[in-house]
Amino acid sequence: MNRRTALLAAIACCAAGSAYAFSEGGPGGTWPKSWPKELEPLRKQAWTWVGGLAMNTSYAIPFATREEFESAWPHILKVKSKGASITLKRGPHVHVETAKTAGVLILPLSDTSIVLVVDGEIVDLNRIAFPAETPIIDERFKDEKKK
Repeated sequence: MNRRTALLAAIACCAAGSAYAFSEGGPGGTWPKSWPKELEPLRKQAWTWVGGLAMNTSYAIPFATREEFESAWPHILKVKSKGASITLKRGPHVHVETAKTAGVLILPLSDTSIVLVVDGEIVDLNRIAFPAETPIIDERFKDEKKK
């Protein structure tokens, strides 16, 4: 009987660890139809991710050109919850098959927040506006500060 209990406990621990690390996603933006219609053309290049214990959903939208990003930016901001933050990052944080370095991650948790992946060319902070009274969290140089 003790052997059976130990085996069940081991299986439960493995399952809990797997559920925490579980993440799946794929091409296609499966975001709500209530989002601005101007974002519709971006569905084909977007990725939808579901993962973690709470099975949270996030959306990654990579951009290939500055014009494409800048025309979408005002509509992306409409998805953000009032008072929710915009986090600035750099590097390959847009989770798609190839390591994209410019794009947007939309995180609709309790408040929909935005992670803006800045490369200085496609996503250039000098060319876009941020909503007033929006907390901006700059993590672009976070790893460099640790060194």
